[in-house]
Amino acid sequence: MVLHLVPRWSMWLFWATPGWRKTAGALGASVKQRLMNYPWGSYSPWVCRSYSSASRSPEVMLTYERYPVQRLPFSKVSEEDMATFQRIIPGRVITDPEELEACNVDWLKTVRGNGVGVGIQRNLAVNPQGGNTGMVGGSVPVFDEVILSTALMNQVISFHNVSGILVCQAGCVLEELSHYVQEHDFIMPLDLGAKGSCHIGGNVATNAGGLRFLRYGSLRGTVLGLEVVLADGTILNCLTSLRKDNTGYDLKQLFIGSEGTLGVITAVSILCPPRPKAVNVAFLGCPGFAEVLQTFTTCKAMLSEVLSAFEFMDAECMQLVRQHLHLASPVQESPFYVLIETSGSSAEHDAEKLGSFLEQVLGSGLVTDGTMATDQKKIQMLWALRERITEALSHDGYVFKYDISLPVERLYDLVTDLRTRLGSSAKHVVGYGHLGDGNLHLNVTAEAFSEALLGILEPYVYTWTAEQRGSVSAEHGVGFKKRHVLGYSKPPVAVQLMQQLKALLDPKGILNPYKTLPAQA
Repeated sequence: MVLHLVPRWSMWLFWATPGWRKTAGALGASVKQRLMNYPWGSYSPWVCRSYSSASRSPEVMLTYERYPVQRLPFSKVSEEDMATFQRIIPGRVITDPEELEACNVDWLKTVRGNGVGVGIQRNLAVNPQGGNTGMVGGSVPVFDEVILSTALMNQVISFHNVSGILVCQAGCVLEELSHYVQEHDFIMPLDLGAKGSCHIGGNVATNAGGLRFLRYGSLRGTVLGLEVVLADGTILNCLTSLRKDNTGYDLKQLFIGSEGTLGVITAVSILCPPRPKAVNVAFLGCPGFAEVLQTFTTCKAMLSEVLSAFEFMDAECMQLVRQHLHLASPVQESPFYVLIETSGSSAEHDAEKLGSFLEQVLGSGLVTDGTMATDQKKIQMLWALRERITEALSHDGYVFKYDISLPVERLYDLVTDLRTRLGSSAKHVVGYGHLGDGNLHLNVTAEAFSEALLGILEPYVYTWTAEQRGSVSAEHGVGFKKRHVLGYSKPPVAVQLMQQLKALLDPKGILNPYKTLPAQA
């Protein structure tokens, strides 16, 4: 798909009353619709996006069969509804079970809904969906919610070469946006392993972190404005391109990280940093986690102005990457590995600083072996060792995934603790993540899903995290899987206020039900 620059207001597919601005599905059957002037003929019929692993998956249990969740009293899609959808947008309503499978199953193959169509209508529950690359079941239906896809909202609205401000539709794929802004000598402020499939709207809706967080910070800082469709069809246009706007409440922050439960993000304004002239990557082996921490401290002191990433992984991660993906380590076998990236404006300056740093950590014994890359091909090879860990884990069996924030000095203690606690009941217990952000990706693999193993893991992992005053979700969101553990990271008053905001903006609870917030009695 090629990203095209389009006129500011020409890209909205539909309006409706109560109006929903269409992404790639059908509009309400019981409301009054009107089509906008849009060149439908230039697009092929809508197709669900997902990782290739989310193909037909009959072995994945339905979510409501695996988890204790009750369907809320929403309407069900009728034949009359579907006929109305087809009349409004012929060829863009999907009902075939095989085609819908990729939309109903998350790419980890851990949750599975039973959605029967794609679109929005009368009093039906709606499941907004972008690239369906989430880790916590937030992007797939739990029961038979109508799936609202953003796959066709994939156009750039504007880009300013001086300010670096990009305005685009929510369905733009992150990697394609990256290519687009790179042609203008800018980069996107976030980078994820799922960049080839994830949508920018989904990134914002989940407040995704990723590999550039250390340098460029959270989407709460880089997103300048949003356009959002509310539950009653109201279009909230806060799509500003201003760096500074101190007029009243910053409403966009309500929707960043809300996971489609308060409104459907349809367009994003985001600040893109200039493209670095020089990028260097070092891949290092460390003898222990204490040395990893000291290496990070030294790194911050010697490379602070050019440091853009500091990632770590343990030996079991490397073992799985080698075993399942046949990727070889470029350094000698070590208990821990560190990937450091620098990004700056002077290749000579940055290489000199990185060389001095490597001399220091190797000479002091913090690092036992290392390699450095400056050309793009080798940089990508080194990054693949870190970025493809999730893929390697998916080949190892069923994966229990935890994405937590902890004080950096305690970041790996939980991995060691769980290995002792689980013993032979798990195949692997691995830890990796964004050390610079205090973000641990804790993964436990088993031959298959096991209630007994889950009972050993939960709520132990959440209790342990809460005792360290950490967060049960660092960057993946809450979604379906973590909605009942919100209380481990938020006080009751905060949860109650969130529920009040939900009731205010979505009084019927039709937007992405069963997600983000704990069920109310």
